[in-house]
Amino acid sequence: MTTAHDYAHQNQERFQQQLIDLCRIPSVSTDPERKGETLQAAEWVAADMRKIGLNNVQIMPTPLHPVVYGEWLGAGPNAKTVLVYGHYDVQPAVTSDGWDQDPFEPTVKDGVLYCRGSSDDKGQMFAQLKAFEALLANGKPTVNVKFLIEGEEEIGSPNLGKFVAAHRELLMADVCVISDGSVIALDRPSIGYSTRGLMYLEMEVFGAKQDLHSGAFGGIVHNPAQALAEIIAQLHNPDGSVAVPGFYDHVVALSAAEREELAKSAWTDAEWKEATGVPAFWGEKEYLLHERIGARPTLEINGFVSGFYGAGSKTVLPGKALAKISCRLVANQNADQIFGLVRDHILRLAPPTVRVEVRQLASAGPALMDLNSPYMAAASRAYEKGWGQKPVYERGGGTLPILADFQRELNQIPIMLMGFGLQTDGAHGPNEHFVLEMFKRGIDTAICFFDEVGQIK
Repeated sequence: MTTAHDYAHQNQERFQQQLIDLCRIPSVSTDPERKGETLQAAEWVAADMRKIGLNNVQIMPTPLHPVVYGEWLGAGPNAKTVLVYGHYDVQPAVTSDGWDQDPFEPTVKDGVLYCRGSSDDKGQMFAQLKAFEALLANGKPTVNVKFLIEGEEEIGSPNLGKFVAAHRELLMADVCVISDGSVIALDRPSIGYSTRGLMYLEMEVFGAKQDLHSGAFGGIVHNPAQALAEIIAQLHNPDGSVAVPGFYDHVVALSAAEREELAKSAWTDAEWKEATGVPAFWGEKEYLLHERIGARPTLEINGFVSGFYGAGSKTVLPGKALAKISCRLVANQNADQIFGLVRDHILRLAPPTVRVEVRQLASAGPALMDLNSPYMAAASRAYEKGWGQKPVYERGGGTLPILADFQRELNQIPIMLMGFGLQTDGAHGPNEHFVLEMFKRGIDTAICFFDEVGQIK
C-alpha cells in the first residue's frame, strides 16, 4: 500500500459493502417509530469512526436524535484543521411511493446502488470517512480532522444550531467541508459556493364568522378566497419581480466576472424545459435562468386553501382562506427583516372588508463563500486531481440552514460544498440511488482535499 489512493482502490469492495450495511438501516428521523433505527445508524457510524482510528468518538445527545463526533488531531497544533459535516438520517420511503424494490433493501445494478439515503447523505458522508481511513492507514495525515455527523438534517436540523453554539470550542476549525449535494455530471464536477436562505409564512384571511350560503349572502360579503387571491396577485410585478417595497435593498449584485463563471455550469433552455415540463419560462428576464435560481431572491405561493373542494358541488361562501408563502433569500438578506417587509405589504394590501393575520413559521440564513479563498482553490485542485476534471462553480438555489449556523458560531469559517452525487440521483424521491463510480471518485477527491489543505500555510 504505497499511497492512500492505493489503499482506497484496493479496499473499494469492502467500502461498498460497508455502505450497503449502513444504508440498510432505516434511519428515518421524522418517524417516531424509527427512533431506535436512527440511533442504530448513529452507533454504526461511531463504531466505524473508532475502527478507522479516530479519537474522542462520542454519541452526543440532543433533544431528539444524537450527533456523532470523532476527531484526529495527530497532525499537531500548527496544522490546519478540517471540520467534516454530514448526516446519517434519511427521508421516509415506502414501496408504494413508486419504488421498484424495498427502499431499505440495498440493490446494486449496473454499478448503481439503489436504496433510500444512498446518495443523500450516507454515501457522500461515508466517502469522507473512507478517505480519512485511507490517509490514516498510509502514514501521518498532514491535517487534523473533526467529524460532525448529525441525525436531524432531513427535518431541518432543529437542534444543531444550539448544539454548535454549545460546543463552539470543540468544533473550531480552519475550514468546513460538506459533501451533501451533486455535481453537474459524471464528467463535469462542480463546486457550489452559495445557498439561499428561507423565510416561510402563512397568511390567513377571515371574512364572516362562519361559512355562509352564497345565495343568501353573496354580493354583500367579501369572499375571503377572493380577497386572498387579490392580495396574492399583487405580490409580484408584471416582470416577475417581487413587488414588496424594500425586498431587494440588500441584494448583492452579480459582477460581470461572476456571471461569466456561472455561465460555465449553466443548463441550456432545452435542459431546463426537459427538467420542468413547462411550455415557457417566467421571471426576471434581465437575468438568465440559472442566475434567477442561484443569485436572485424569490417569493413563492406554496399552497392555498379555502371553502369547499370535495366531489360534487356546494354553494358555500367560505368564512376564511389560508395561504402558505416562502421566500428564498440571497446573501445579505435577513429572514426576519424580509418577513416584516412582506407582512407589512400584505397588511397594506388587505381590504377593510376582511381581517388578515400573517404568521412566520420558519427561517434560515443564506450563505455565500469566497471564490478567492485558498480553501476554494484547494477544493478545485482536489477535484481536478481526484476526479480527473477541473470543476466549475455554481450558486445553489436551495437552503442549508446549518451553513449560516456554522459561519455565525465558528468565526465565519470557510465552507466548501463538495458534492459527490448527481442531480439525477432521485434524492427524496422513489428509487434514490448512488453511482458507485461517484463513490470511488469522491473518496479520491476527499483524499486530495485533505492533502491540499495540509499544504496551505
